[in-house]
Amino acid sequence: LASMDLEGFDPKEITVTVKDGRVKVLAEHEEEHTTASGKEYNYQKMMKEISLPPGVREDEVTYSL
Repeated sequence: LASMDLEGFDPKEITVTVKDGRVKVLAEHEEEHTTASGKEYNYQKMMKEISLPPGVREDEVTYSL
């Protein structure tokens, strides 16, 4: 069991892949704001990789957001 705090990310901005005995979680969020002085951009990216324990098959991995 693994848990990650991805507060501020929409579920559509989160990708989970399972490959080569690892679970990879990638979250990317981008915001654009127009201000009196121009445009401002805010970009957040978070990535975490977790190795599966021995004996766990990739097709047995489940996750929820």
